[in-house]
Amino acid sequence: MLHKKSIDAFDRARRVIPGGVNSPVRAFKAVGGDPVFFSKGEKAWLTDIDGNRYIDYVGAWGPMILGHAFPPVLEAIRRTVNDGTAFGAPTERETELAELIISMVPSIEMVRLVNSGTEATMSAIRLARGYTKRDLIVKFQGCYHGHGDSFLIAAGSGALTFGIPDSPGVTKAVANTTLLAQFNDINSVKELFEKYGEQIAAIIVEPVVGNMGVIIPESNFLRSLRDITKQYGALLIFDEVMTGFRLSSGGAQRIFGVFPDITTLGKIIGGGMPIAAYGGSEAIMSHIAPVGAVYQAGTLSGNPLAVTAGIEMLKVLKNDSSIYEQIGKNTEYLSKSIHKACTGAGIPCVINQIGSMMTLFFTEKTSVKTYADAIASDREKFSIYFRAMLESGIYLPPSQFESWFISATHGKIEIDLTVEKNEEVLRKIGGV
Repeated sequence: MLHKKSIDAFDRARRVIPGGVNSPVRAFKAVGGDPVFFSKGEKAWLTDIDGNRYIDYVGAWGPMILGHAFPPVLEAIRRTVNDGTAFGAPTERETELAELIISMVPSIEMVRLVNSGTEATMSAIRLARGYTKRDLIVKFQGCYHGHGDSFLIAAGSGALTFGIPDSPGVTKAVANTTLLAQFNDINSVKELFEKYGEQIAAIIVEPVVGNMGVIIPESNFLRSLRDITKQYGALLIFDEVMTGFRLSSGGAQRIFGVFPDITTLGKIIGGGMPIAAYGGSEAIMSHIAPVGAVYQAGTLSGNPLAVTAGIEMLKVLKNDSSIYEQIGKNTEYLSKSIHKACTGAGIPCVINQIGSMMTLFFTEKTSVKTYADAIASDREKFSIYFRAMLESGIYLPPSQFESWFISATHGKIEIDLTVEKNEEVLRKIGGV
């Protein structure tokens, strides 16, 4: 494939945008080469500015569960934009979206709309601290909750230590309010609570991890988190920005039957437009201004275009449960076909898949259940695989540690073509 226009566009972008991109993973540093610049998305396909077409497994990092340019969403946006793009004042559509979310997510009785997943998670931990009057939070190594200071924390020297800043600009004072545990290791959580329990405001966790590749919680892990937080009077926050409305119409919490105190949402609730939310019980949410003392505000929160897109998206997902069943079957078929091809090519791998999310790890391990398992995978082989698949017209997430997202528009043609291209690529790189 020719990428001359993308190369030129990247050169131009680097002169005025740090690294040439507005979000770091887009720069392709994890996989090598230059990023592709896109001009159009339709159903399961993307077209770049050179005219090349790709089957898309990024899906704008999750929200495109019904495919790119979903007609009801586009039509709703067209109708709404004629009335104006922003008011900075209440609209009835905000209430309609809130009512839809509450009707679908089991643990939410009230919800506040914000502008991004990062804003939702930052607000959620502020609310947890304000509600409990405690300062510490527990997060899990490898889980990503946006770029808020409290979340950019690297591992300390042991299970019972505070984290250390993972980025310049994050102060030690902020890092000293974040404790790190290991996902799928309940003992690491228990040890933290035994030492700091009365000071811990909340645990924040991706119920299914999507940001060190897909990692599925082991049996009773989430239930144990729920039990520990109740025992110590802390709150449990599920970051469902990625999994909310993707794994089911009620999110991961409905699948696992574990219900948090606060849930953060994003991606799908905007139908591709920038919007996010956090919600919980009326008792907890009533601590937010203007009712309570925990302050949070946003000029563009509840933007009418984003809200309208989200309403159309959630209506479809609420009223047609067969969507999840079909996408899940297609994703399972894709993951099993790729695993079979890897085995046939003599390439050891693990594929973690749940619903419409999956990650291929090139690894000698028999399972990938923890952060340590994930980082032990062969990232160089993934980079080679990524570039070969890209040249074959398959656009994968440009990082080993991201989820593939499958949409309702990935039909037999797209899945079979992906399986075929995967087999060709694996034969080429088998000896690498």
